[in-house]
Amino acid sequence: MEEKILTYKDVPMGYSLCFNDGCPKKACCMHYQAQLLLPKDRVAGPAVYPTAWQDGECKCFREKRLVQKAWGFTHLYDHVPQRDKPEARHCVRSFFSGGNGPYYRVHHGENMLSPEQQEEIMKIIAKYGSTEGIRFDHYVMDWDFESTPSKNRKASR
Repeated sequence: MEEKILTYKDVPMGYSLCFNDGCPKKACCMHYQAQLLLPKDRVAGPAVYPTAWQDGECKCFREKRLVQKAWGFTHLYDHVPQRDKPEARHCVRSFFSGGNGPYYRVHHGENMLSPEQQEEIMKIIAKYGSTEGIRFDHYVMDWDFESTPSKNRKASR
């Protein structure tokens, strides 16, 4: 299997970069690895401050890892009874808290859902019908810039 290589174009605009060369976790931290890709013409931007290092841990540490992201809602409502579909769609749209725009950007693949977002949307659908066999339209392995620090993840992960 081909290994995916992190490139600067993968780094989201506004992502904080870390320049702490003394960090023992820098080899596996997304913030540090992203700054290694910084173009020479970039001279300013968001950064992780040295004060993030407290009590032997970095408060901003994000593990460098690939996750399965998803997009597309074509079959999301397949097991939702017809009478409940409008309400289910409304609840999923409300999950994005930005109106229809964010919903349709995910539906059409302009934006992708993190594993946590996928799980939350499936919980919404489960209130209206079975989620057995329900899948998003597309899945891809991509870099995880959004996750919470590993120690704060739910035990179920």
